Amino acid sequence: MPRWIVLAVPVDGVAETDRDARTVAEFEGSTEEAETALVRAANTFEHSLWKVRRREIFKCSSRSYFIRIQGRMATYGFLVQLAELVHDSDAKPVVQPFAGRPATSEVEVEPKP
Repeated sequence: MPRWIVLAVPVDGVAETDRDARTVAEFEGSTEEAETALVRAANTFEHSLWKVRRREIFKCSSRSYFIRIQGRMATYGFLVQLAELVHDSDAKPVVQPFAGRPATSEVEVEPKP
């Protein structure tokens, strides 16, 4: 089962000291479940605002949204993205079937006499 994270990356209105990407969610699931989690995050992410007065959500792709959040005093922009784990150096190695055998010798056929 694929492993996913949903990231929120500040792009507008956030102080320089608070510009690090945040992991909003981390989970295992199908592509459809991951895209559903991304939409949920886009609809609920509030950064550290006390009260959200307005939320605008712009779809960039099926795995990326730009959200503009208007708070009491300022407006903030975040890129909310879905990322699939493609490598983990700490993962256990996967045993490959037919390891060490040449690909061309899958089936040996004896010649007819």
